[in-house]
Amino acid sequence: MKDKVNHPTHYNKHPSGIECIDVVEHMGFNLGNAVKYIWRADLKGKTIEDLKKAKWYIERELSRRGVK
Repeated sequence: MKDKVNHPTHYNKHPSGIECIDVVEHMGFNLGNAVKYIWRADLKGKTIEDLKKAKWYIERELSRRGVK
């Protein structure tokens, strides 16, 4: 049985074999989420939506840092 909450199949589909959380847990919230959406963009079948989400988090981080 697949665990869709703790271990969805797309979590381990990256060609590196590394799970995204092992990288992003060392980043701040906005940057970690941006990387997460970029990392999995081609793995879930919602590439454009995920890239737009990544962009949203990057723009939020830039705003938090005072960049307009």
